[in-house]
Amino acid sequence: MSDRVLYRLEGCPFCELVVDELDELGLDYDSVWTEGLHSKRNEVQTVSGQRAVPVLIDPEHGVTMAESANIVEYLHTTYGDADSPEEVDVSL
Repeated sequence: MSDRVLYRLEGCPFCELVVDELDELGLDYDSVWTEGLHSKRNEVQTVSGQRAVPVLIDPEHGVTMAESANIVEYLHTTYGDADSPEEVDVSL
């Protein structure tokens, strides 16, 4: 079981960008599937202060963050190959 948690929505392309980066980096994480309606995402709001997904919680580094581009950049910077200055593309 991983300490990392990803709040995500089925079929969400922004969530899939984060999943792809987690998988590419070989990082373990637990998925928490959220409700489709923003008004029903109380758990997401409790942990992050907002209802949008994706939201990543990484207790190893004391990080809770939203916005797929920010999450992908954080994962790449924190867990990626430091010798590789590769640009991270988060466009859809």
